[in-house]
Amino acid sequence: MSLFRDIGAVCRMVKIEHSVFALPFAFTGAFLAQGPGPGWSAPSWRVLVPLVVAMVAVRSFAMGYNRLADLDIDRLNPRTQGRPLVTGELSTAFTKRFLFVCAIIFTAACAAMNSTCLLLSPVALLWSAFYSHTKRFTPLCHFALGSVLGLAPVAGWLAVSPTHLGYPAVLLFFAVTLWVAGFDILYACQDAAFDRSQGLFSLPAHQGVPRALFTAAATHASAALLFPMAGASGGLGLLFLGVSIVIGGVLVWEHKLISADDLSRVNVAFFTLNGVIAVFVFLGAWADLLLGSRWMYGR
Repeated sequence: MSLFRDIGAVCRMVKIEHSVFALPFAFTGAFLAQGPGPGWSAPSWRVLVPLVVAMVAVRSFAMGYNRLADLDIDRLNPRTQGRPLVTGELSTAFTKRFLFVCAIIFTAACAAMNSTCLLLSPVALLWSAFYSHTKRFTPLCHFALGSVLGLAPVAGWLAVSPTHLGYPAVLLFFAVTLWVAGFDILYACQDAAFDRSQGLFSLPAHQGVPRALFTAAATHASAALLFPMAGASGGLGLLFLGVSIVIGGVLVWEHKLISADDLSRVNVAFFTLNGVIAVFVFLGAWADLLLGSRWMYGR
């Protein structure tokens, strides 16, 4: 039973269910790298399986490192005092071993994809760890976090096409970076007073909640424009454009749920709606590629 408790504590520490944020974008990058056209088919399982393993491993590494790096802060913040490292359910020694295992699994999964992914794997690990420190010196910390998830479509693309990074992957990188940064700003509004008291540089602590909400809205508006641009660059058509419009509507709704005077529904906006957006992007791209191959090219 202790094993199951440890596994449960690890899953809570890394919030394993939030892999839904990164995996759909990695798959979108991989599917777009196949290129639209007659006879389109999804990438081989020999690519997708190690891609899934790599994404889960690097995200677990990033979250575990974040919890370790922020342990002193989490002990003081009432909102985070129930986290496994704070309560003692998991030890720092265990977490360091966990990070080592995640790094090894990630590197092995990258090697199983291709040499380009293997060569870039240390960069991905270092960057996924570095973002945890950025809120100690810059209000741009939310964009640093966004760029970590923004690497997901780039990783997916390189898993399929290691010698050529296409414009769709680059545009998706910026779209995902801005999308994640926007909702991380919203989430950080809950801790504005605490962050200010601790000298942390989150945007709500630095600018105040009303201005931070405006910045998040502008950031999400930019992301909403970049998603259809990435689709068009990748040869996607009206179906993905329609999905992009829906995504824009979801983002508008997300911001209507929250105000400077009422942050009670931040978790709804953060978890539910953003998970939906990630899945919508992937399903829209997949459906457009598949149906376009059959209808437009007579497959």
